[in-house]
Amino acid sequence: MSNIKDAILREVQTWEGVTVSPHRYGGIEFQVKGREIGHLHGVTQADLPFTAKIRKQLIESGKASPHHIYPNSGWISYYIHSVEDVPLLLELLRMNYERLANKRVEVNSEKVVA
Repeated sequence: MSNIKDAILREVQTWEGVTVSPHRYGGIEFQVKGREIGHLHGVTQADLPFTAKIRKQLIESGKASPHHIYPNSGWISYYIHSVEDVPLLLELLRMNYERLANKRVEVNSEKVVA
């Protein structure tokens, strides 16, 4: 199963601006621009923060499960049963990376990259 963790780390670390550090509750956390993309709990589970709308779509489509502790939050949990689950997890992490890395905010009525 460690090859699962290695495959995830190898891919996510290639994304521009991503930092990898220990997660406060154990495991590994991925961030971009100081915001969490998601984190791994060992090699069997990942948790990712999304907006409520995206979270609902992911759960309804069967791509993710409600968060294991906070099921009514914007967070989702993704369970890793085998190496075959890695591509979808990477898709979810990439989706969140794109959302957070390219986030635009309005400053003085002008849109700028955050």
